[in-house]
Amino acid sequence: MKIKKICPVSVCCQLIVFFVLSASTLFAEAIHPLDPLDASEIESAVKILRAMPNFPKEVLFSTVQLNEPPKAEVWNYKAGTTFRREAFAIVMDRARNKTFESLIDLRGKKIISWKEIADVQPLIFDREYEDLRRIVKADARWQAAMKKRGITEFDKVEVDGWAVGQIDPKFTGRLMRGLSYFKGDGDNYYGRPIEGVVAIVDITRGAVVDLTDTGVVPIAEKGQDFSEKAIGKLREKPKPLVITQPDGAGYTLRGNEVVWQKWHFRYTMHPREGIVLHTVAYDDDGKLRPILYRAALSEMVVPYGDPDANWRWRAAFDVGEYNIGRNSYPLEKNLDAPENAQLLDAVFADDEGEVSERKGILAIYERDGGIAWKHYNFLTEKNETRRARELVLSAVATIGNYDYAINYIFKQDGSMEVDLALTGIMLAKGVKEKRADENNSMMKMDSSGHLVAEHVVAPHHQHFFNFRLDFDVDGTNNSVTEMNSSAMAAGVDNPYLNGFVMRETMFKTEREAQRSMDLPAARVWSVMNPSVKNSLGQNTSFILVPGANSLPYVAPDSPVRKRAQFINSHFWATRYNGDEIYAAGVYPNQSKGGGGLPQYLANNESLENQDVVVWYTLGVTHIPRPEEWSVMPTTHVGFKLLPGAFFNRNPALDVPR
Repeated sequence: MKIKKICPVSVCCQLIVFFVLSASTLFAEAIHPLDPLDASEIESAVKILRAMPNFPKEVLFSTVQLNEPPKAEVWNYKAGTTFRREAFAIVMDRARNKTFESLIDLRGKKIISWKEIADVQPLIFDREYEDLRRIVKADARWQAAMKKRGITEFDKVEVDGWAVGQIDPKFTGRLMRGLSYFKGDGDNYYGRPIEGVVAIVDITRGAVVDLTDTGVVPIAEKGQDFSEKAIGKLREKPKPLVITQPDGAGYTLRGNEVVWQKWHFRYTMHPREGIVLHTVAYDDDGKLRPILYRAALSEMVVPYGDPDANWRWRAAFDVGEYNIGRNSYPLEKNLDAPENAQLLDAVFADDEGEVSERKGILAIYERDGGIAWKHYNFLTEKNETRRARELVLSAVATIGNYDYAINYIFKQDGSMEVDLALTGIMLAKGVKEKRADENNSMMKMDSSGHLVAEHVVAPHHQHFFNFRLDFDVDGTNNSVTEMNSSAMAAGVDNPYLNGFVMRETMFKTEREAQRSMDLPAARVWSVMNPSVKNSLGQNTSFILVPGANSLPYVAPDSPVRKRAQFINSHFWATRYNGDEIYAAGVYPNQSKGGGGLPQYLANNESLENQDVVVWYTLGVTHIPRPEEWSVMPTTHVGFKLLPGAFFNRNPALDVPR
C-alpha cells in the first residue's frame, strides 16, 4: 500500500476549523458504525472499483468516504454487534468528462451501485491546480500579457486556480479560471496581483479557451510579506504563559468517541465537510440524553461586491468547490492550538485513490472558561464562585487566501457554542492609485473597495456559512418553534408601560420555517420534544441563539444568488432525509443554481412531531481596512445552542470549587 504523507507547505491563507478529535490508527478496525474509513478500507474500496470491467482508465477520485448507515441503525446499535460497512465514492472520468457515484460493500467486497450523474462537475481536484498553472503559462496570449507588463521570468508568477463560477454558456466542459500574481522573491504573492489578466481553462482539453486582459495596472512593490524577517523590528516578546495539566487531560477518547464533563459525542474527519459531530448527548444523572445526531458545516459562499467584469464572477463555495477536510494541514502547538492540545492524524483518499495520511491536522484541548457562575453575599461576606472549563475541537484547512477558524466549544452548563474566527489575506485588486486622496474616485462614498496599500484595493465582500444541525432532542420526533419578544400594548394589563412578552410560534411546514433574523424581536429558534417534559412541566428543547449576522447584498436574481439560495434566509428547517446534506447541493461547481435547500423544501413536508433538521446561515459583511493588511487580525462571529427547559435547574451547579 502506498501512503502519502502531507507535510506543512508554504501557503498564504488557511481555513482553520477548531474541533475535538480522538486518536485513531491508520489501520484500526472499525468498532462503531460511524467510524471513518481507515487506510485499508480506502484501499479496498478503490481496488474493488478498479476491478470493474467497465471502470474508466483515466480517473480522479473526488472522494472515497464512509457511506453513513441509516440513523435508526446507528441509534439502535449495540456494542459488539455486526454492522454494515460501506464506502461511497465520486469518480470522474477525465477523458470523457463524466462523473460517477458508487456504493461499495466493504465486507462483501462487491459493488452495490455504479451510476453516472449527468451534467455535473465534481469539486476541484488538487492535481488540477498544477495542470492549470502549466496550461496557462504555456499560452501565448498569457505570455504576451506578462511581457506587456515587463515580466519575462514566468517562474516568478503564480497562477492561482479558481472554480469558474458563473460563466457565459458559450464556454462548456470542465472549466477553471486562472488569476495571476507576481511572487518575485517574496512569499505573499496574494499581495501583488497582476490585475486584469484572467484565463478560462478547459481542463479536459488542456487549453486556455479565453484570456481577458483589461489593461496594465501597476503591481504593488515588494513589502506585502508578513514573516518575522519581513516585518523587521518586533515588539517586546510577552513573558511565558504556561498551561499545564499535571494529572492529564480531563477528556477520555474511546476510538472516535469523546467523553468529557457529562458530554458524549463522536466525530468524523470528512474529506468535504471537515469535522462532523455525531450522536451528541449529555449524561443527566446517569441517563444519556440525545441532543444532536449530526452537525457540520454544510456550505460556504464568499460573494465579492466589485461590479467589474473581472470580479463579478468571484464567489467561492469553499466546501462544495474546494473541500474543507482534504485541505486540512498540520497544526502547531503554542500557535494554532495551546500547548496542552493533543494533535491527531487523519486519512483520506487523494485524487488517484491512494491513501493520504495527514499528520497532526486535528486537536483536542481543554481551556479556561472564565466564571461559570457566582454570587457574593455581602451580609455574610461569603463568596460562591465556580470556575468554568471548556472543551474545544480543532483543525486547520487551507483554501486560497482566507483563514476561517471554526471552534466547536462544549461547556459544563450543557450549552454549546460555534465560534467562527476569520483571518488570512484579503483578496487584493491592483489599482493605479498609491493614496486614497490621489484620485477622487477613491474617495467616493459608493466605492466597492478600500485602499489597503499602495496600488492595492481590497474589494468589499461577504462570507456566508451554513451549518446543518440534525437535532434529536430527547429522541427523533421533534418540533421547531420561533420565539419573538415585543413590548406589551399600553392598557389595563400594562399600566406602567414596562411590560413585554415573548410569543412562541410552532412551524407547521418546511416553507413556514424559512426565516430571517429580527433584532427588534430578539428572535431565536427552538427545537423541542413535544412528548418529553422536565419536572416543571415544560417541553425539553434546545435554543439556537444567533450572534452577529448579515443580509446578502448581491441581488436576488444574480447568478451567484441563484447558486447559493441558502443565503436567502438565516434559518431553515426540513424533515430529516439522510441524502440531504449540502445546502447548495452535492455539485455546486459550475452549477446554474436551484440545488440544495430549494429542492429539499419543494415537497413542503410537515415539521410537527417529526425528525427535523435545522440549517442555520450566518453572514459576515467585510468592509476592508488598512489595519487588516497584509494579514488580517482575527474577527469572531458565531452562534450558541442553549438548553431550554432541557434540565430542571442549572446543570453546572455540581461543578466543584
